[in-house]
Amino acid sequence: MGNSLALPVITGGDSIESYIHRVNAIPMLSVEEEVELATRLQKESDLEAAGRLVMSHLRVVVSIARGYAGYGLPQADLIQEGNIGLMKAVKRFEPDRGVRLFSFAVHWIKAEIHEYILRNWRLVRIATTKAQRKLFFNLRSMKSSFAALTHAQAKEIADDLGVKPEEVLEMETRMTGQDIALMADHDDDEGGFAPIDWLADHDAEPTRQIERRAADRLQSDGLREALETLDERSRRIVETRWLADEGKGLTLHELAAEYSVSAERIRQIEVKALQKMRSALLPVAA
Repeated sequence: MGNSLALPVITGGDSIESYIHRVNAIPMLSVEEEVELATRLQKESDLEAAGRLVMSHLRVVVSIARGYAGYGLPQADLIQEGNIGLMKAVKRFEPDRGVRLFSFAVHWIKAEIHEYILRNWRLVRIATTKAQRKLFFNLRSMKSSFAALTHAQAKEIADDLGVKPEEVLEMETRMTGQDIALMADHDDDEGGFAPIDWLADHDAEPTRQIERRAADRLQSDGLREALETLDERSRRIVETRWLADEGKGLTLHELAAEYSVSAERIRQIEVKALQKMRSALLPVAA
């Protein structure tokens, strides 16, 4: 289904506002139209019907994706990932269940965005279990204020989500932590201290030297050698998604259009390519 749909994509010269204006101009479907199109897709595999169902709900993806702006990831990518979830929902939608596509698609859209965030936001690496993931995505809405949680509040949230109070407090710290200046303010009195005053120089440690050599190798010879293990398409996907200068990278959908495949297929190739590169680089860090 994904290969034949001409979805609006956010190109390098496009803006989020322009994209949103375009998708908001697409009319929503009536109940009767939605049922008729979904029935055609289900019984006849009608791709035109699938396209109309997807296009009419792109605004839903935008609305949901905006709720995840606080995770520091590109809004364009959040929307593109949500669009993949929408397409999966359309493919699985059963009109005779009496549920609107909007309600059915919300789960699939959020699931795809959640997976993207968990793959790309380094602070969420601790969210490895289902309960921890639920904690990560619900903690903000469950807090009644911006003030730090008390132990009683943390315990109440922990009981609701099936995790330990300590995990709630740790996650809150990770999500609300702010930058602290390392250097002291020179306008302060001479007796002032800053965190840098307590930092030791660990550059001479063997483990730190190994890490530095691995990082240097990764950025030069190691990276080049790892890229050479990939086929031409995989290498281009990795280079344009991860190694391009800021503002010059391509989205999943742009690459999908270039290779005439679905965005989901591009992502699968990307994951496999990164795994292959990681395997090629393992001896470097040894």
